[in-house]
Amino acid sequence: MAPVARVVFRPRILGRENIPATGRVILASNHLSFIDSIVIPLVATRRVQFLAKSTYFTGTGFRGWVSRTFFTAIGAIGVERGAGQAAQVALDEGRAVLDAEGAFAIYPEGTRSLDGRLYKGRTGVAWLALTTGAVVVPVGLIGTQEIQPVGTTLPRIRKVTVAFGKPLDLSHHGQATSGKARRQATDEIMAAIHGLSGQELAHAYNESPPVGTLNRLARRVFPRERL
Repeated sequence: MAPVARVVFRPRILGRENIPATGRVILASNHLSFIDSIVIPLVATRRVQFLAKSTYFTGTGFRGWVSRTFFTAIGAIGVERGAGQAAQVALDEGRAVLDAEGAFAIYPEGTRSLDGRLYKGRTGVAWLALTTGAVVVPVGLIGTQEIQPVGTTLPRIRKVTVAFGKPLDLSHHGQATSGKARRQATDEIMAAIHGLSGQELAHAYNESPPVGTLNRLARRVFPRERL
C-alpha cells in the first residue's frame, strides 16, 4: 500500500532519518484523524505497531474479515478502550513490543483532537520510555483531519505533512516510578510535538467532562494521573 498511498496523497515527509533503524523506539504523535494510524506506518522507515480498538478484530462476516486482515497487516494491536486497568493493559501491550526491540506508536493525548488544538499529554508514554529505555521520536501530523474529517467514511485526497523530530532520551528525568519524572518527561515530549505541528495549545486534557455533581467534585478533590 505504501507506494500507492505516496503517489495518490503525495505526503510531505520530514526528518524520516530521525527514526532509528533498530532498537526500541516510541513514535509519539499528535492525533487529528482516524487516518493517522495508517499514515504513520505507511511513511515510517520500519515496521511500526500501535493500539487499535478491539472491535476492529472481532467483527463477523466479510466486513469483519476485511477489518481484521487490514489492521493485522499494518501492525495494530487490539485492546479494550477505557481508563484504569484497561489503560495499563494497553501500556503493557506497548511494552511487549518495545521489549522485543520493536517500534511502537502512541498518541499521548489519548484520543483525537476534535478542535485541532494540541492537548496535554498523558503520562503513559513517559512510563513506557522510562521503563523500557526506549528513545522517543516526536511526530507532528499536519492536515490529516482534512483527509478523513470526523463523521466521514471515505478518505479524501488532501496533502499532508508528517514530521519526525530528533530522538529524545528521557532517562535524565529519573525513574518510571516517580510521578514527577513521568510528568516532566511527558511535557518534554509534548513540547517537541508542538514544535513540529504548530498547533494551538489547549492547556487541558482531552477527555469527556465528568457526569454528575459528585463525579465533578471527586475529580477536583482527588485528581488522578492520566495514563
